[in-house]
Amino acid sequence: MAETENGAAAQPAQAPQIKMQVLAQFIRDMSFENVVAQKGLQNAEVSPDIQVQVSLDARKRPTQHQYEVVTKFKIQSRNKANNNDPLFHLELEYAGIFHIDGVPEEQMHPFLLIECPRMLFPFVRRIVSDVTRDGGFPALNLDTVDFLALYRQELARRAEQKAPAQTN
Repeated sequence: MAETENGAAAQPAQAPQIKMQVLAQFIRDMSFENVVAQKGLQNAEVSPDIQVQVSLDARKRPTQHQYEVVTKFKIQSRNKANNNDPLFHLELEYAGIFHIDGVPEEQMHPFLLIECPRMLFPFVRRIVSDVTRDGGFPALNLDTVDFLALYRQELARRAEQKAPAQTN
């Protein structure tokens, strides 16, 4: 440890104490459509191609230090073996209400859109697995989502949208 002018040991700067608590989590909206069952397709060769789109939203709630974070998953499965016909569609909005204290204001946006979805993701994965299994398909176990990369992609997309507007 370094010493100060008076010979006392210098204390390292204390990082702010971050407190995060999940107050509630819930399915805000969900839709599952089994296209195979609706069309009555049977004995067809199936080679599923699954596409997953993820989007995030966060907002401050009226209560101090409370935020609502919503993860939105749009999952489509198509049959590569049969004209790319749809097999199922699943849309899920899963929300969490968080009490967050100690995060500096300039870091709150990334914290809400990276750390909070990380806390919710295991529950989303379980819901998707159960719904697809109960819907007549093999249980879909979502790959882990890199919320940091997703956040960076969104920042780059927004910067790209602003750039053409500024050059005109």
